[in-house]
Amino acid sequence: MMITLDKIRIKLLEAISQSGLKHSELAEKIGVSHQAISQYLYKNKMPALDTFAKLCAALDLDANEILCISEFS
Repeated sequence: MMITLDKIRIKLLEAISQSGLKHSELAEKIGVSHQAISQYLYKNKMPALDTFAKLCAALDLDANEILCISEFS
């Protein structure tokens, strides 16, 4: 299996939806613009590693799950 940006994007979209946070609220929580959140979700852009870590923490996510690491075990 291969990790794809689309798989990561889908998992992030699901997590944000389940969190109930608006994109602007999440952006403020992790210190990025709401446009950056949109780019992570709808464009071919991944957050920097530190931003990704903040995103996972804000959404109470396991980075391994978002990155589809379990598919390789």
